[in-house]
Amino acid sequence: MDLFDLSGKTAVVTGGSRGIGLMIARGLLTAGARVYISSRKADGCAAAERELSQYGTVVALPADLSTEAECLRLAAEIGKREQALNVLVNNAGATWGAPIEEFPAAAWDKVVDLNLKAPFFLTRAFLPLLEAGGTHEDPARVINIGSIDGLRVPALPTYSYSASKAGLHHLTRVLARELGPRQITVNAVAPGPFESKMMAATLETLGDEIAAAAPLRRIGRPDDMAGVAVYLASRAGAYVTGAIIPVDGGLATTL
Repeated sequence: MDLFDLSGKTAVVTGGSRGIGLMIARGLLTAGARVYISSRKADGCAAAERELSQYGTVVALPADLSTEAECLRLAAEIGKREQALNVLVNNAGATWGAPIEEFPAAAWDKVVDLNLKAPFFLTRAFLPLLEAGGTHEDPARVINIGSIDGLRVPALPTYSYSASKAGLHHLTRVLARELGPRQITVNAVAPGPFESKMMAATLETLGDEIAAAAPLRRIGRPDDMAGVAVYLASRAGAYVTGAIIPVDGGLATTL
């Protein structure tokens, strides 16, 4: 099982204090990595750090990654503590839903800034540490968290969200080609329905219907998300780059 062993590796998970980010952070810790988590709210970061500490070494560093300045600051803070970074998980994100007649400009700015621009600025800010952490046999990894709503037309009026996630998927491919020669892989995970704050209202009203529509007849579980992250971060995924991997029970890929 050393294919999936992350012992000695260092990872950063943005949006790591709850939901999918927390699932991924827990999985990386359990596989042996040392993990830094970041999210906007300091109290949420501190609570997640306490929860995750039972699984391994975890440090919480709050940051509002919707601005380039905060992306640079987070990279600098980690650079004070680490000489190299092996895994960067760009998970922090936001959504917004409103009818087309009412959809505000602020919804585009907020969602695109965090979902699409931040992964680019943060990856760029971490490049020196990622290059230091990657080798020809074991590249550094960037894992972008997209969405199946970037692969299909969503049922809800979340125009900026689905557009930003589709853009992130393509940015993943562009960066994979750009950074591969620098010993960095770039892949994206496109989650379907998982229990998170972002999905809470939808699952409360439509959870049974969504589960019934999936070929696997359920919504995602924490281990489902942890498993794909560990795969991409470990030696098992060392030759995978530019991929968009749906983790959705078949919702986007079979219907």
